[in-house]
Amino acid sequence: MHNLNDFLTLIEGFLGGSKWFPILLIGTGLFYTIYLKFPQFRFFKHALKVVTGKYDKPGEKGDASHFQALTTALSGTVGTGNIAGVALAIYLGGPAALFWMLVTAFLGMTTKFVEVTLSHKYRETDEKGFISGGPMYYMKNKLNMRWLAGIFAVMTIFSSFGTGSLPQINSISNSMFTTFGFNKMLVGGILTVLLAFVILGGIKRIAKVTERLVPTMAIIYFVGALAVIFYNYENIIPSFVSIFTNVFTGTAAVGGFLGAGFSYALTKGVNRGLFSNEAGQGSAPIAHAAARTEEPVSEGMVAILEPFIDTIVICTLTGLVILSSGVWTEKLPNQFQPTDMVVMANQYDDTNEEDREKLYHYLGGTSDLPVFTGDLIVVNGEIKNELSIINARSVAENIKIYDSQDKLYNGKVAISNGKYSSNNGVTFKGNSLVHSAPLTAEAFTRSLLGDWGKWIVSIGLLLFAFSTAIAWAYYGGRSVTYLFGVKGVLPYRIIYCIGFFIASFADTTIIWTISGITIVLMALPNLIGILMLHKDMKSTLNTYWDKFKKEHPSEV
Repeated sequence: MHNLNDFLTLIEGFLGGSKWFPILLIGTGLFYTIYLKFPQFRFFKHALKVVTGKYDKPGEKGDASHFQALTTALSGTVGTGNIAGVALAIYLGGPAALFWMLVTAFLGMTTKFVEVTLSHKYRETDEKGFISGGPMYYMKNKLNMRWLAGIFAVMTIFSSFGTGSLPQINSISNSMFTTFGFNKMLVGGILTVLLAFVILGGIKRIAKVTERLVPTMAIIYFVGALAVIFYNYENIIPSFVSIFTNVFTGTAAVGGFLGAGFSYALTKGVNRGLFSNEAGQGSAPIAHAAARTEEPVSEGMVAILEPFIDTIVICTLTGLVILSSGVWTEKLPNQFQPTDMVVMANQYDDTNEEDREKLYHYLGGTSDLPVFTGDLIVVNGEIKNELSIINARSVAENIKIYDSQDKLYNGKVAISNGKYSSNNGVTFKGNSLVHSAPLTAEAFTRSLLGDWGKWIVSIGLLLFAFSTAIAWAYYGGRSVTYLFGVKGVLPYRIIYCIGFFIASFADTTIIWTISGITIVLMALPNLIGILMLHKDMKSTLNTYWDKFKKEHPSEV
């Protein structure tokens, strides 16, 4: 498990954790924002009118309304990224990471406008009469680059697991276990059956489910988040300030948080921003292609609203909940995951400036510190060796070791290069920083809601993440259709459900690392493709406005 995680982390470091990918993603959005003269401002009001169906015409080709296409796409984006992803970004990069998430969203409004317009323009109808669209179709039909379209389709299938299946159910099961003590495998089994029932019904059943789920879960989460923020009203302004003050300098150590540099905040913020709103990844165009309209630009207008709702509104709320509550710097009781934990050879005190500096560089990968190899001597659950354990990027405290019966352990625990195998039947528990869904859940308790706050996160996450898994099954199915025809969809959906179940009890750190890899591999061909079609995009937009002015002169 450790070797697998180390290998995946190495790959992710060259992709999502690199400096070149944020530059490409942000650069593409910035180029189109300037090239199309800030469409996220100019067309926002028009987009609201389009999504309400004001300009719909009877008899237009498509499988879903503008609103259904928007909610289906939102169900694919509003999910774990908004609850667990924001928490992970702040945990890794500090408040400045939220700033880069917002930058990614602002520029992503333009990127999504472009990718949806182009994908809708070059959509096709499959052999069963359903609409098939997405970046692979503009790559094939306009760029004449079938090889690039094939790569994108394959990467979409992988990303349907890395974005839509694995992290969603993993976050749900972790949240349900933390809040209610529900068995992770049981949660995974029940939701897998429900998932199979929905996705086997195709896009029309998916659209009907998502148009009800998305607004409901958004309202519940919105009210709960405001309750926490206003309860901690004295921290609202300092929280806002912290997002912007350390953007280019990084975040200093505070509490159990050992600090994060500019580069770390940038890469983690951009990566989590992309995971949240998927602008540039090429996924949402697959859902929007099914919209009933003959005007590709009108559906692109609808897509402008997605990053705004998903990241600028919902992710900002989550970020303010975490920052205003202060839990992101607190060491909380939790059960350590093997991949989050390192047994150091020496003792470290995070209240000591020199030790904190050493650990900061160690966690940032810029220096090495000796790790422990040998046996831990454990008596009544307490480690007798003089050493420190780093868990979740913090110095762990009040550590206890338990056996397979959840009783205090007595004996030895073998450690190799700072790591232990979860197969030896013991678990480590103690106080450390936490991340992902458990961090957000804890933040929601810091209000008049108390422990009821965890219920909002758990139920909200259940609805958010489950709807995301539904939408991504559709995205993956469309890619399978492109590559293998309709006959390949059923086997794909079966494998998708199996992966969904297994991830419910898999290691969280590995799941998120896989996610980071697949997101980048899917986004790369899409970003390259839309940059190559910049002239096509501009002429399509100009044609749309010329036609719109003739049909609706009073609106101009």
